[in-house]
Amino acid sequence: MISAAAKPILYSYFRSSCSWRVRIALALKGISYDLVPVNLLKDGGQQLAIIQYLEDTHPTPRLLPQDPKKRAQVRMIANHIVSGIQPLQNLNVLKQIGEKKTEWAQNCIASGFQALEQILQHTAGHYCVGDEVSMADLCLVPQVFNAERFKVDMGPYPTITRINKALLELEAFKVSHPSQQPDTPAELRA
Repeated sequence: MISAAAKPILYSYFRSSCSWRVRIALALKGISYDLVPVNLLKDGGQQLAIIQYLEDTHPTPRLLPQDPKKRAQVRMIANHIVSGIQPLQNLNVLKQIGEKKTEWAQNCIASGFQALEQILQHTAGHYCVGDEVSMADLCLVPQVFNAERFKVDMGPYPTITRINKALLELEAFKVSHPSQQPDTPAELRA
């Protein structure tokens, strides 16, 4: 739990999409934290769903718009990414797939991105929903990183690509990037 007096501890794996989303939220909200690296390849582990908690306890800046329609759009996009795309290329799934894991990941991401591109054409401004960074954006950037890692052709997704590029210019997204984490292997550091 995070109290007003206690500095939060984030148990994080440098390349975990879940950890990355939380690191972005912490950076956007200006919350300093202690990071304890965990190695998901060796010991397993789980991340807590804490972004909503951070939103409730540190409401500025908002990650969910006040407008109910926009808030619903943010949740729809975030849920599409974290439930419909990202889990299909988690370590446990890829281990089960075996040698065809790259092809599997590419197909899952491409299928999810086709739907997401259509959604974003109706909701996007500068970012996923309008011109304010939201929870949807915290989900998008790590997923685009995974798409690039698995060599997905991003050509068919110009809206996703544009939004991702704009987000990566923001300081919160820079400092939370996997290449900037203390547990990032030397060969993967920026």
